Amino acid sequence: MDIPISVIQPYGPNTSTCGYCGPPGQRSAKASSHTFGIDAVQLSCPVYQKMIDRGWRRSGEYLYKPDLARSCCPHYTIRLDAVDFKPSRSQRKIIHRFNRFVIGEGGGDNTKAQSDTSFVLLDQIHASEKAFHPSLQPKHLFEVTIEPSSFTVEKFNLFNKYQAAVHNDHDKSPSGFSRFLCETPLKGHAIPYFSIDNVPSHLPRVYGSYHQMYRLDGVLVAMGVIDILPDCVSSVYLMYDPDYDCHSLGKLSALREISLVQEIRHYTNRTAQEGQQNDTASMRYLYMGYYIHVCPKMKYKGEYSPSFLLEPEQYTWHSLNECVSLLDKYLYVPFANPSRATRAMEERDAPGPKPAAVPKPALSTQALKSLKVIKSTTRDGKIKVVPCMSSHYWKSNYQRNLITRAGEELGEQLAGEVIFMMESS
Repeated sequence: MDIPISVIQPYGPNTSTCGYCGPPGQRSAKASSHTFGIDAVQLSCPVYQKMIDRGWRRSGEYLYKPDLARSCCPHYTIRLDAVDFKPSRSQRKIIHRFNRFVIGEGGGDNTKAQSDTSFVLLDQIHASEKAFHPSLQPKHLFEVTIEPSSFTVEKFNLFNKYQAAVHNDHDKSPSGFSRFLCETPLKGHAIPYFSIDNVPSHLPRVYGSYHQMYRLDGVLVAMGVIDILPDCVSSVYLMYDPDYDCHSLGKLSALREISLVQEIRHYTNRTAQEGQQNDTASMRYLYMGYYIHVCPKMKYKGEYSPSFLLEPEQYTWHSLNECVSLLDKYLYVPFANPSRATRAMEERDAPGPKPAAVPKPALSTQALKSLKVIKSTTRDGKIKVVPCMSSHYWKSNYQRNLITRAGEELGEQLAGEVIFMMESS
């Protein structure tokens, strides 16, 4: 199987105002959010999987990595183990209530309240869909489909309505929407299903960026932007029609994304298909973006269990339940070594010097030698690649520092798997 190459153009460090600690509907007065950014010309899905496992996140084709030690509201990558997930009573009620609405007040056998032990998420999440139950005669037609991310006027209109009602944002353009939620650098390749002939038609065939479309009686009522990667479904964004807010579409979509992980895992697990016990599938997690402990509206992500936070220095995963008590005391916590925690919570707003950056491990000489950069491009799109250290970019202090810093943020192994594209100096 041929994996696409990954090409990035580093932009460097960026400082901006923060959208999490300002007044409602406003950003912070000071530029207090620090990130490192790159433009992704194209990325293979395995490379992007490794990037989000080091704290990166994408917005369209722009990728950024927060500097947790310096930022006012540290962003910790959070992921849910979808295999071990057990829906809470309130989460089960959300599904049952929506199914009863779709099918009709009386519901059906598949929508009756169930205990924790008898509730099967995959059964209940599809219980009100006629596509899964042809004999069903529902009061409303509910459909969920997945399609490659692309712009349509229908999607843009839903986005505008959502932004205006939920975020008080009335100034959105089609081009801005497309850059933010439709364009993607991800280049897909086939998902390794054990037996493609047995895979249900509603599951995607290749890794990449998708729009999960929720329609009720033919009307688009919600859309989830998701990336399907080798180890996870990464939830990028959700927008919904505020007229349907009573159905908890945000929570319902999270449960659908969890079920999507479980379904893809089932059909990529060779031993599961053969009735054996060993596990061969890598698909396991739902990445829910960033967990921001100091922002109350972001804490809902902790309601899905078991969830884990990414440690910002060693890039290891730690149970959210064990991290919360530390985050109650400190803004910045290296969970693998809590003694290095800084910025006590009670001193958060106290005047004083700006937080210091945590130095990244310097790239070894061998790692520097492995860095590659595009030297030239032919008319038919072929590229010539040379070692960064032997390129003319290395002679520029600015370009050399930019490449080196990007390599440090990516880490030695990952930096060697991408190809740099630099602007001519």
